[in-house]
Amino acid sequence: MSMTQLLQMHARPVRMARLRGRVLPYLLSLPALLICVAILVPFFTAAVYSLQRYRLNLPYLRGFIGVQNYLDFASDPAFWNTLRVSLTYTALTVVLELLLGLAIALLLRRPTRFHNAVSIALLLPLMTAPAIAALMWKLMTNPSFGILSYLVSLLGIQDFKWASDPATALFTVVLVDIWVYTPFIMILLLAGLRSLPRQPFEAAALDGVPATFVFFRITLPMLAPYIITASLFRLLDSIQQFDIIYAMTQGGPGDRLMVFQVQAYLEFFQYTNVGKSAALLMILWVITNILSNIFIKNWLRLRERAHRHQ
Repeated sequence: MSMTQLLQMHARPVRMARLRGRVLPYLLSLPALLICVAILVPFFTAAVYSLQRYRLNLPYLRGFIGVQNYLDFASDPAFWNTLRVSLTYTALTVVLELLLGLAIALLLRRPTRFHNAVSIALLLPLMTAPAIAALMWKLMTNPSFGILSYLVSLLGIQDFKWASDPATALFTVVLVDIWVYTPFIMILLLAGLRSLPRQPFEAAALDGVPATFVFFRITLPMLAPYIITASLFRLLDSIQQFDIIYAMTQGGPGDRLMVFQVQAYLEFFQYTNVGKSAALLMILWVITNILSNIFIKNWLRLRERAHRHQ
């Protein structure tokens, strides 16, 4: 075998390796590219529809109207009610779930077998689909045969309307949301608590530092990135809530629980107003983007502060 043939035989695997090295990054990034396309196509489609007068029952009137759908919202009391209800629901669920999740995480902080078993048991509501959980609570709060209605009657509260009363509808759906999603925050904060360094707490215990001082001056500052992360995840999900509210009340009674997702759904499927529905979703995207940027900036600032103190 000649020297030329030997060189060609050795050069062929080298060329194949170089080719694989060039092609492999594109192959590995292909799933992410497909997901990106699957997200961007509906997004830009909704953006285009939001600039149109587009009703499914009047297709011949379809046309470009610019930002008129958005301008109409400024003088629409129903839109401002939707904005108020969405922000109120988000604030209540995130704050209450954060407080409850943090309290439970502190109680289960020590990694004992009992605490591990309890933490696993508390995750069971999170494994239930929110729509199914809402239907379960709808049955439990039925005034005629619901177990929760019966327990409330034992306390002397008769004929409690739960989600069918405008005065208590928000309380009821927030209660369902707390039951479903508090375990999510609990498990994130529990993981954060168990990953904190032990030296500061051991030093505080040796010095006899009060528990309240340790909690507010040591535990909370060190746990702040985990709290912001958990709050961000819940905020993004809560402000886009649909299944719990729609399964229990369809946005009612009246417009008491008319959040963005429910209003957009009704505008599209009930009123066939595609343009207005898309405009509502684009406004929701803007609000979500602003809130998430605020949380991310605070998280980055806390991380930089933690690195400076290391």
